[in-house]
Amino acid sequence: MPKDEVGNEEVAARVGVTAEWIERKTQIVSRRYAAPDEATSDLAVRAAERALEQAGLAADRIDYLIVSTSTGDFPQPPTSYLVQDALGAYGAACFDVNVVCSGFVYALELARALAERRPGSHVLVIGADLYSRILDFGDRRTAVLFADGAGAAVVGPVAAPYGIIGIDLASRGDAHDLIRVEAGGSRNPASAATVAEGGHFFKMNGRGVRDFVTEHVPPALTALAERVGIGLDQVDHFVPHQANGVMLGEVVELAGLTTATTHRTLQKYGNVGSASVPVALDEANRSGALAPGDLVLLAGFGGGMSIGASLLRWGVSA
Repeated sequence: MPKDEVGNEEVAARVGVTAEWIERKTQIVSRRYAAPDEATSDLAVRAAERALEQAGLAADRIDYLIVSTSTGDFPQPPTSYLVQDALGAYGAACFDVNVVCSGFVYALELARALAERRPGSHVLVIGADLYSRILDFGDRRTAVLFADGAGAAVVGPVAAPYGIIGIDLASRGDAHDLIRVEAGGSRNPASAATVAEGGHFFKMNGRGVRDFVTEHVPPALTALAERVGIGLDQVDHFVPHQANGVMLGEVVELAGLTTATTHRTLQKYGNVGSASVPVALDEANRSGALAPGDLVLLAGFGGGMSIGASLLRWGVSA
């Protein structure tokens, strides 16, 4: 995470609300913003280094490197190539994915498929976003929620019966307008007019997103559990996208995950986009909360609209 901690008082003063209003509406107390000289790849590299260290692997042991981000350093080249260069992981095939806040789980499915295709290989999966660079601080609905961060995991062989049990992905393009950045692409190229009109800022229909999540995410989690023959009441740990604390509570209740430990980092980090799931999973892991054999359910959801759910049995490397 970036070093610069930004509390609700500072954000409240910029957007014209109170710190109490932010905490009541979101359950966020503080967040981190990247330094002016930091970009998405810088946070991604640091997260990758920590993951590699914990996995006991050198960068040259990585066969594939995936960066999930919707706020890459540049339109081109892919951010994953900048990360590769900084790590010296030149044996890795690299690519980016952009599924906004579901991206880490989507990348995890790609990593699983690649690792199964080449037995013994390792995939470095990174979720990283710098939302502070595209926030409109005149829009209190978004400016109070989003922040910056990165999280990473190494995907490789584990002994049976551990590892990924199942992953389900779902996309609903008919709801694509709920979360958007309208300018900077081929439809609305960057110009003085798009900058003046605020077209490069992140925009979100908060009520529409909440309705989508509460309607579609709980059934998606239930469907994944049913497909792999495990009841949601057997899940030990729920690691969701850290979208909004109030909404997370609703998802937990609607999905029947009240007996699981729900891991939350949003109160101190806010919504860090594609980094939310790996950051929360990393904190759960490093805190010692995850024991071998525990069932862990990951859930990403966000722009697109998209949903990604992964059920895994926690274990150690083979």
